[in-house]
Amino acid sequence: MKVGIVGLPNVGKSTLFNALAKASAEVANYPFCTIEPNIGIIPVPDKRLDPLMKIYGSEKTAPAYIEFIDIAGLVKGASKGEGLGNKFLSHIREVDAIAHVIRCFEDSNISHVDGTIDPVRDMETTNIELIFSDIEFIERRIDRTTKMLKSGEKKYKTELSLYERIKDGLERGIPVRNIAFDSEELPLVKQLPLLTAKPVIYVANISEDDISTIENNTGYIKLKEAAAMESSEVLAVCAKVEEEISKLEYNEKAEFLSLLNLEEPGLDRFIKASYNLLGLISFFTGNRKEVRAWTITRGTKAPQAAGKIHSDFERGFIRAEVITCDELVKYGSYAIAREKGLIRSEGKDYVIQEGDVVLFRFNV
Repeated sequence: MKVGIVGLPNVGKSTLFNALAKASAEVANYPFCTIEPNIGIIPVPDKRLDPLMKIYGSEKTAPAYIEFIDIAGLVKGASKGEGLGNKFLSHIREVDAIAHVIRCFEDSNISHVDGTIDPVRDMETTNIELIFSDIEFIERRIDRTTKMLKSGEKKYKTELSLYERIKDGLERGIPVRNIAFDSEELPLVKQLPLLTAKPVIYVANISEDDISTIENNTGYIKLKEAAAMESSEVLAVCAKVEEEISKLEYNEKAEFLSLLNLEEPGLDRFIKASYNLLGLISFFTGNRKEVRAWTITRGTKAPQAAGKIHSDFERGFIRAEVITCDELVKYGSYAIAREKGLIRSEGKDYVIQEGDVVLFRFNV
């Protein structure tokens, strides 16, 4: 599952990506510094892995992973090919969710493409370009479907009505993700490569001084209010500080976080928020070799979750033995948890929950 890091030029996208990937993506003070996307496969921070490793006596842990893509900066007119418009938009089509980085700090040494700092304006600039691109796509789909109506097939009339409703919403500035669809329409909408249908999280890139006084950053406050109008989350992160933290050793990192009065890096919060944005959860398996976090979509049933491990597990699924991670860690032993009747036997209709520790029984 892929998250695209997008935004205007010089807002801190590549700095944030460097912190994520501890990579060497070029960071410079001019537009289009990033042309081809930088890609990083990033582990999802999970404090539950180490306690589980001790319980199972495992040799190692294997976290869940999420893919981040640092995409070139967008400018006004991108939907008409300005800047790297067409390439930028094509890269966004390939991701599953969008992390929209917005600059919320002043710095005379870092230029802004519009000359001033205005987070809500920058948010709207990017969103409008994505909406324009979607309108262009849906108009082509309407033209094609209108021609197909002559065949007399009923499905084309239904599709045309849906496309026209999507176009109407877009023309009123409503992203597709905020248009209500019924259970029959949703599968069709999901097949359309619409940019504004993708879930989004806004990342407010703040200064180091704002970390402890974020409530005084008026740009951030206004951005939160604007994002709330479309039911989207805003996460405040200082990309520059996060890049510095990512280079520190474990002990140094803990000391630095303490100085900033932070319990965890903002980067960890960002990664976990992106994971949730994609509708993903983790379940765990454990043995003497390793404790592993497996990634599934929320709502996945036990046999399909077993199939993530091996297709034979799904094909020969018998049952799943399940306990919550919190319960297992509380008692410190799988054997003790079983004695207390905490290991549940679940069948093929059981929906795996976030944090489940699972042993699958199967026969092929």
